[in-house]
Amino acid sequence: MAFGFIQNMGPWQLIICIVVIGLLFGGKKIPELARSLGKAKSEFKKGLAEGEREEKESADKAKELEKA
Repeated sequence: MAFGFIQNMGPWQLIICIVVIGLLFGGKKIPELARSLGKAKSEFKKGLAEGEREEKESADKAKELEKA
């Protein structure tokens, strides 16, 4: 897992990370970054659901061909 180190982080490390991110990006950029991350997450979920749907449809077609 690429972000496995996050499981080993304590509260102080999280606070330090948040402060550093705040200093790097500033107060105005953080909401914009959060919004773009939310949009990316929703697009990813849509794509994942669409892929699963297509996979199910192709499996159903394969079953129909086996029966014929």
